[in-house]
Amino acid sequence: MSGTVSPLAPKSYPEMPALRGVRMATAAAGIKYKGRTDVLLMLFDAPAAVAGVFTRSKCPSAPVDFCRANLPHGVARAVVVNSGNANAFTGKKGREATALTAKSASEAVGCSESEVFLASTGVIGEPLKAEKFAGVLSDMAGAATGDFWQEAAKAIMTTDTFPKVATRTASIGGVTVTINGIAKGAGMIAPDMATMLSFVATDADIEASALQALLSDGVGPSFNSVTVDSDTSTSDTLMLFATGAAAADGQTKITDAADPALGEFRAALNDLLKDLALQVVCDGEGATKLLEVNVTGAESDAAAKRIALSIANSPLVKTAVAGEDANWGRVVMAVGKAGEAADRDRLAIWFGDVRVAVDGERDADYSEEAASAVMKQQRIKVRADIGLGAGSATVWTCDLTKEYVAINGDYRS
Repeated sequence: MSGTVSPLAPKSYPEMPALRGVRMATAAAGIKYKGRTDVLLMLFDAPAAVAGVFTRSKCPSAPVDFCRANLPHGVARAVVVNSGNANAFTGKKGREATALTAKSASEAVGCSESEVFLASTGVIGEPLKAEKFAGVLSDMAGAATGDFWQEAAKAIMTTDTFPKVATRTASIGGVTVTINGIAKGAGMIAPDMATMLSFVATDADIEASALQALLSDGVGPSFNSVTVDSDTSTSDTLMLFATGAAAADGQTKITDAADPALGEFRAALNDLLKDLALQVVCDGEGATKLLEVNVTGAESDAAAKRIALSIANSPLVKTAVAGEDANWGRVVMAVGKAGEAADRDRLAIWFGDVRVAVDGERDADYSEEAASAVMKQQRIKVRADIGLGAGSATVWTCDLTKEYVAINGDYRS
């Protein structure tokens, strides 16, 4: 956690309402950071339906393995998250640490170990001393309160400069339900599940299978459309919990994600996921600018997304943005290397509303002054039209600054 808050941080934070059926507590266990909270316990008063999506990394952390094993049960009573240590690439010790944490959590909350979910974030390759927070979990369970979302978001930060929270309401069959979410992430952020931790809860009454379908659909245009540095973490975890408390208000239980009654809820959930994902990009390590990359005219949506990611992940594009240089040649380069169909002589590129290139060459009306003015903005849009089809996609990234190198050059020290 850096001392300087990102210039892209939200100017204000939403009031996070308590959510029926879920309580939280944090503690300072001294895993890596001194003088700050580093453990979060989220507990559910009654068994909650659970859904999750995780990293596609072939070297996943021990907590990711643990969550994947428990997810088919579809029920959650407790979530334990720690920052400062990822418990990844820790072999047998990593599995022992998850086992000890799950046992401690199940005893503290009074549930089965199959109803516990774990997540860890921080340094890779260092054994996690789970006994450090095994002792604080029972106290945390007793102190847990519903009005604690902002503090929960702070406890899971690593190199983040601000806590990430979001809330939405929606109606299901005339009954109002709430969705709250927190996330952490600033570096090692690339789609494939996005590189971060995020925990979202609702008081809606939705069965686990329907919840999973909603989450799997929602991750594509949100967390899987953001990138800070093209690196996919070992620990990516996004979980969605439904406490079912709205049943007391007469909400009919949802068992199918295709149920028309879910229309408003789905839109609210997707909006919240996108909100959290963009907050992660706005806190990109060393970031000073948010870049939205929109690709149109590709052969397919999938092709458009690959081209958009090629642009967004290019160090040359990202350093040009940092330097406020309207160097559209770097966008041409990134389109050409993406491995998707493209035709140089049909390509058109815009910086903001300024068309800088068209039909494979610089726009006849090109104005360096107008293009440079766009690059001075804090939030910049770049569009590339491929001119071949109807495929489109939008991804978000940030600039690449000297500060990113400084943060990651001494991450372990």
